[in-house]
Amino acid sequence: MASHRKPRQRPLSGGPVRTAATTLALAGAATATAFEGTSQADPRQTPTQVKAEVDRLYQDAEAATEQYNGAKVKADEAERALSGLRDEAARKADRLNAARRALGALAAGQYRSGGLGPTVQLAMSGNPQEYLDRAAFLTRTGDRTAAEVASVRRGLDEADRLRGQAAARLADLRARQGELAAAKTAVEGKLNAAKQLLDRLTAEERAAYEAQSAPAAGPQTPLSVPVGDGSRAARAVAYAYGAIGKPYVWGATGPGSFDCSGLTQAAWGAAGVSLPRTTYTQINAGQRVSRDRLAPGDLVFFYSGITHVGLYIGDGKMIHAPHPGATVRVAPVDSMPWAGAARPA
Repeated sequence: MASHRKPRQRPLSGGPVRTAATTLALAGAATATAFEGTSQADPRQTPTQVKAEVDRLYQDAEAATEQYNGAKVKADEAERALSGLRDEAARKADRLNAARRALGALAAGQYRSGGLGPTVQLAMSGNPQEYLDRAAFLTRTGDRTAAEVASVRRGLDEADRLRGQAAARLADLRARQGELAAAKTAVEGKLNAAKQLLDRLTAEERAAYEAQSAPAAGPQTPLSVPVGDGSRAARAVAYAYGAIGKPYVWGATGPGSFDCSGLTQAAWGAAGVSLPRTTYTQINAGQRVSRDRLAPGDLVFFYSGITHVGLYIGDGKMIHAPHPGATVRVAPVDSMPWAGAARPA
């Protein structure tokens, strides 16, 4: 039917940009599904059921946040690499243009002086020795011309190589930016779904939820820093104490707000130790530690996907940034499913 219509074009396949676009589409579909599920949820859910669902959404959002953090690191790296290639290409272009100008000047000079054959020039010369000296100079100039030609050819080859590398880096950057957008969409979708659920609670139910989400582990306001031994671990712990009460913001690394891995990265950064950005890379940044050998400053990780991290402070407690809507706080280490621990070098 409808034979006059144009045949459907086959889409191009492959490539990181297409992959990123697919990822973004899938994330959007997942988010839409989350919203649909929330909008159709049983309005008669009990506060306990709401809490369980909100907790699950927050955990999913945190996993997506760590994916966002990882994608942002890769996007920043790709952008820096592309910028470096462009700078290098500009410098080499300047050198290539200078070589071209020098080659053109040599060629023009030889053309102007090479109108007569060498025998005729010698015969007509009033000073044969001067002519011979000039001929030797022209021979050396010819060698220089050959070198200049070779230099220009190398410059052209290098320019082609840099163009190819820059094109690859640009494609990589666009793919990473697509991953970043997909992760951001996923995070925001989970958080909006959680907000819709919480909005169904009464003020009393909401207060009860907040109380249940903040396990009793001492004051939740900035504390005086315990006396430390001046070690890097003690400095990291001191920084974490100073962050208590600051809000959780996904993707944030301080100093005014943090997500979970942003807090631990900032704390150890204050101690002069550079940690990677995500939970699943931080767990490999140092020596693995068993739960019975924890020491203040150790990184403690939770959930099977290693999607949450806190900073151990001793006595079975940690300082961590829990989830959106909460603040950096002290909590028991056993308040979440244990995944492992690491002691930064």
